Amino acid sequence: MPTRDQVTYFGAGPALLPTSVLETAAKSLVNYNDTGLGLAEHSHRSEIATGILNSAKEDLAKYLDVPDDYEILFMQGGGSGEFSATVYNLVNVWVARRKEKLLKELNLAEGEEFPEDELLKEMQKAVDEELKIDYLVTGSWSLKASQEASRLMGFEHVNVAADARQVNDGKFGKIPEESTWKLSKNPAMVYYCDNETVDGVEFPGFPKILEPKGGDDDPIVVADMSSNILSRRIPVKNFSVIFFGAQKNLGSTGVTVVIIKKSLLAAPPAPALLRKLGLSVGPIVLDYGTIAKNNSLYNTLSIFDVYIAGQVLKKLLETFPDKVDGQQKIADKKAKLIYAALEKYPDSYKIVPDKSARSRMNICFRVTHLASGIDDSERTFLKGATDQGLTGLKGHRSVGGIRASNYNSISLKGAEQLAKYIEKYAQGSK
Repeated sequence: MPTRDQVTYFGAGPALLPTSVLETAAKSLVNYNDTGLGLAEHSHRSEIATGILNSAKEDLAKYLDVPDDYEILFMQGGGSGEFSATVYNLVNVWVARRKEKLLKELNLAEGEEFPEDELLKEMQKAVDEELKIDYLVTGSWSLKASQEASRLMGFEHVNVAADARQVNDGKFGKIPEESTWKLSKNPAMVYYCDNETVDGVEFPGFPKILEPKGGDDDPIVVADMSSNILSRRIPVKNFSVIFFGAQKNLGSTGVTVVIIKKSLLAAPPAPALLRKLGLSVGPIVLDYGTIAKNNSLYNTLSIFDVYIAGQVLKKLLETFPDKVDGQQKIADKKAKLIYAALEKYPDSYKIVPDKSARSRMNICFRVTHLASGIDDSERTFLKGATDQGLTGLKGHRSVGGIRASNYNSISLKGAEQLAKYIEKYAQGSK
């Protein structure tokens, strides 16, 4: 059986964790800081837990240069939970702001109240005619996010502003030109997935069309960065909400992080108003304001998983004095090595996504050289890779193929080994 240092695991998630972090966490799981209790046994209300949580938040803010007017939340439910949470929370924000705007438009005298039935009538009209949630569908996860929004709010409130399948023969693999996006006027939010793990598609940067201009009608932009967070610098101030599961680049499964503008944490509309308007009232454990008020400890948070994330962040800060910029240089170099090896042998490999949208984190390709078919080619490729300690390369079950997940924990040496194997396999197949 191979030892840990003989295997490089390219699985898409849960991902490889730094061995030093696991060793520290293992000791803490049995006896944390000589307290006689393992960390998973300490109360999430204890000073120990609060210190671990606050330290992780501070280090994340430092590593990504998160501005002071943003709050960092640790939650549960993964990215799929956030598909629902973003809808509930930002529709609430839209309703509250629309109500405030309506009352201003009525120009009421001081102390004068607008009849409740008339206010409800006007609000209902606004919801029916104006409420939209925009989605840029560029892969499997953004598609699921849009489908969840339709399930919760109704198809009439969901606008798919761009669908990559329409410009790529019915398959994912490209990002439509921004000039073709059909964005709504003042939507509750514009959602996109910055990196699609299944389809190997990554936005090369923040969309120009969504850049804030400093006005009240700047779009509320939500990004799922579950699979590329901490791997490159991001313009945090361009986003209203960023969310990500921990299990790719930050830590282990069990916690989900939300970075949100504090201005979006105002009290939501009364549940009674939402029900009268025919809108869903979300679970309180998904309410960002509630989680923020309780410093992420409204319910029992897995402090052990927060601790692992915190240890990963400390290791990153120690390794890269220039913070995320240093990690980005390594991530880009690893991706270039692997893509270059694949491009060198076009008769043996077909890279799935278009070059303009290739992911640095999830490198998806097909092995095509055997006359007996792609399936046989890929089985042979995978067996040879496993024999060399290169594991976790099988593509997602929905699309097949090969997928090398190049997360932060993959060393430069591991990427070099994969690139050499790609070349060696192609040469041996001729």
